[in-house]
Amino acid sequence: MASVSGKAAAPSRRFLFGLLFVVMLVVAAGNTALQSVIPALGRVLGVPDTVVALSFSLSALVWALCAPFWAKRSDKTGRKNMVVLGLAGFVVSLSSSAISLSLGLAGAIAPISTFLLFVATRTIYGLFGAATPPAAQAIVAVRTSRAERTNALTLLSSAFGLGTILGPALAPFFVLGFVGLAGPAYFFAVVGVVTLVAAMRMLPADSPGDQGRGVAASEPSIGGEPSGATVIAAVNQQSEALLALRDPRTWPWIVVGLISGHAQAMSSQAMGFLIIDRLGQPPLEAQPMIGLVLMAGAGTALLAQWGIIPRLNLTPARMVLWGAIIGAIGCAAIALSGTLHALAVSFAIASLGFGFLRPGFTAGSSLAVGSREQAQVAGRVTAINGWVYVLGPFVGIGLYQVDQHLPYLLSSMILIVAALYAKRRLVRD
Repeated sequence: MASVSGKAAAPSRRFLFGLLFVVMLVVAAGNTALQSVIPALGRVLGVPDTVVALSFSLSALVWALCAPFWAKRSDKTGRKNMVVLGLAGFVVSLSSSAISLSLGLAGAIAPISTFLLFVATRTIYGLFGAATPPAAQAIVAVRTSRAERTNALTLLSSAFGLGTILGPALAPFFVLGFVGLAGPAYFFAVVGVVTLVAAMRMLPADSPGDQGRGVAASEPSIGGEPSGATVIAAVNQQSEALLALRDPRTWPWIVVGLISGHAQAMSSQAMGFLIIDRLGQPPLEAQPMIGLVLMAGAGTALLAQWGIIPRLNLTPARMVLWGAIIGAIGCAAIALSGTLHALAVSFAIASLGFGFLRPGFTAGSSLAVGSREQAQVAGRVTAINGWVYVLGPFVGIGLYQVDQHLPYLLSSMILIVAALYAKRRLVRD
């Protein structure tokens, strides 16, 4: 009779990767679900839209500042510990956000105090949530060969993109009478606890310094579909001399990424307010409509990346050019739309454009340099994808308060400039 070991059998690689996929999916879905209800929460509580914008921008800022630290830290303290830390921050942030919002909605604390407390609880997510993605990447990297690594990391990265669809899609179902707009935060906090327990019990402990490394990721946001930059960086970890910011090989791509990224952030983060105001619906009744429009946008962005781009065989420069043109058309159409159907179609067109543009910017930046410079370039791409969500929402929502059309008309004009710049500097006929 075979002896039975006192230790539990190690999980299979397929199971382990599946668990990490779920971890990334839950983190992205929970964050974007909460983002989708923030405009309605602001309107119900009667706080200024610029304070609402602060909740978007401050969380993105804290995430962007902390992500590089956590990416390096996982090599010293172990990857499982970092996955658990990030999930714990996610759960604490959502739980405390839900409680503060419930108190405010019940009238127990003043509206502006409620939202400022909510902003503070959101920074917990920005502070600790950034620990999870690089640690999850590193666990995958340790358990794959170099030939397998790109596909495995790409699949893991896609969980963020899928989460941007599921979060806004699920949020309206949990805006229930007894918890109201705080419902999605409660739901994803519970899901987060289940995921945290599963990670604590099922992820194998690892030793600091094990071969394999992850890199900083940008915060999952509405309209912020993954670019694949972290996959490039995680596969290419060579050390090299510092690449100049204005290096002529990469600078045009950085310019395109910055201006188009801000257009994307401005247009996507103001969308919830636009749906409420343009359709003339009370915030609670408008929430399912907001979820529908955001889901349509995230779906077309992922359709571009997962289905259309692989079949068109476009160069990165052409992807940027056509993405900027399509995005400009979509943003202009949003400014002119007056019905739910028109808003959904227009936002889907704009998101389709961004779905071409962002991967084009990423691939073009990567192809512009040699193998020994890949990690630095990919790190800059990831930083740009994150930092545009610091200033972009604040500018977009600020302009929205002046006139509903401004964020979308300005985004359209910015994208036209990006297309002209790409045509001149990037496209080689």
